[in-house]
Amino acid sequence: MSTRLLRVDLGPGVLAGFTTREGGTSTGHWLGLNLGDHVGDDPLAVAGNRRALAELVGAPVRFLHQVHGTRVLVLAPAVPEEEDVLPGEGTGPVGRAGTPEPSGHDAIVLSGTGTAGAVMVADCVPVLLADPEAGVVAAAHAGRLGLLAGVLRTTVERMTALGADPGRVRAAVGPCAGPCCYEVPEELRGHAAGILPDTWARTRAGTPALDLRAGCRQALRQLGVGRVEDVDRCTVEDDLLYSYRRSATTGRFAGVVRLLP
Repeated sequence: MSTRLLRVDLGPGVLAGFTTREGGTSTGHWLGLNLGDHVGDDPLAVAGNRRALAELVGAPVRFLHQVHGTRVLVLAPAVPEEEDVLPGEGTGPVGRAGTPEPSGHDAIVLSGTGTAGAVMVADCVPVLLADPEAGVVAAAHAGRLGLLAGVLRTTVERMTALGADPGRVRAAVGPCAGPCCYEVPEELRGHAAGILPDTWARTRAGTPALDLRAGCRQALRQLGVGRVEDVDRCTVEDDLLYSYRRSATTGRFAGVVRLLP
């Protein structure tokens, strides 16, 4: 089965989309195109899957050490690259929620490079952004913690510093655990809704839930992002996507974006 992307339109000169399980060589719990190298899969299979993605998008793909924080890695001319440190090597700056963030990055911004940026997920929200006129693109890992701490805000701020205009930015909110299946304690729902009211939701059974996709849309609107596309697919219910809630031992799919030559 060939590798493919669930493509989204972020404007001329931008390639963007979300992978599925199709086209990979991983087996067992990770069956398909597992891109996560930290989930117990055969490293050779993961390396082959990542090569397949690079071939599909026509460029090397930069992955991140994601920690559910708000730090952004910037790859652009004349911008020194921050070191993407490994687990256990200290902590990063204090996040917007007031707690220290582990070292690592949960978003990547690219401008004028031949590299694609990717974020890995298996229920969290992958968000892709682009300002084609400015030649700036980004990918953000917006799980519950990162979303509420402001990862989308820091991503848009770093894009703006490179010349992007939020009003011109197009965004795609990717597949994630939907409110139908993302059950949480009532207290947690109330906390999230106090920050982003649109996250308040109920499951199909009527129990407290979060709608992370709606929360991302609200956060992007507040940032003045001009156009937001929603890929309405629930990872828990869709077997073509990896889901930690459905199976704790599983792979990771990705949101990937690049500027075309």
